[in-house]
Amino acid sequence: MAIYTLGSINIDHVYRVPHLGKPGETLAASDYSKGLGGKGANQSVAAAKAGAKVFHIGAIGRDAAWALEELRSYGVDVTNIAQINTPTGHAIIQVDPSAENTITLFPGANRQISDAHVTRALASARPGDILLVQNETSAQSAAVRLAADMGLRVIYTPAPFELAPLQDAIPFATLLMMNEGEAAEMVAALGALPTCDVIITKGSDSAEWHSPGKTMLTLPSFPVTPVDTTGAGDCFAGTIAAALDSDLPPEQALKRAAAAAALQVTRHGAASAMPNAAEVDAFLETAP
Repeated sequence: MAIYTLGSINIDHVYRVPHLGKPGETLAASDYSKGLGGKGANQSVAAAKAGAKVFHIGAIGRDAAWALEELRSYGVDVTNIAQINTPTGHAIIQVDPSAENTITLFPGANRQISDAHVTRALASARPGDILLVQNETSAQSAAVRLAADMGLRVIYTPAPFELAPLQDAIPFATLLMMNEGEAAEMVAALGALPTCDVIITKGSDSAEWHSPGKTMLTLPSFPVTPVDTTGAGDCFAGTIAAALDSDLPPEQALKRAAAAAALQVTRHGAASAMPNAAEVDAFLETAP
């Protein structure tokens, strides 16, 4: 089995600030770092480090060949990442002392992925494989339709939240993953949860797995002291995808994802902070 991630690849510019900026305010950062990010890249890395075979579908500019090498170093197949003349996507991230963040995103090459490119990339996929998608690239609608027609399981993260792409994806989705705020917006617009499986994460509180006709699963988050929450949701999503690719039941998948996210927020960075399967195993052996 395998995971195909249609996802963003960003250059993250991370600034440690005394507090999150207010309108018109100039802040002096105490630290700066640059690294690999983007919801798609983060999820691919998390899934690969969790033990899955991962193929990333995406695009970067000529300014980020290093990103390919970093993804490859984590075990992600980069064959289907195009290098084009549009600048690589990037994110400006502020992180405050409590580990909360604000992010300004420039999509760049992520919005130049064609339907034809996705079709070529999915040609090697087989029924039962997983397509992992977020809302930071082009070609999402064509990808989820094609994947469903091919018998793939479609996991969709509607972030950044927009109703129209979500509505396009719902008929083809096996699983939706979103945070509490995104879920509230979806229910307000649609009137109820859709009839596919839905995971709702509630930060340091808990995660819920809603399956039609079944009792909701709830798992409390593991208590940790965070230093940077950037990429925590992506870590959770990638680990869930890897767990389902290994045919773990929902209860075990939730537990491994929650443990991975708990570990990830205790480290600085996004993709570089994703834990591997052995680290998650060790954490679960000692977790309360």
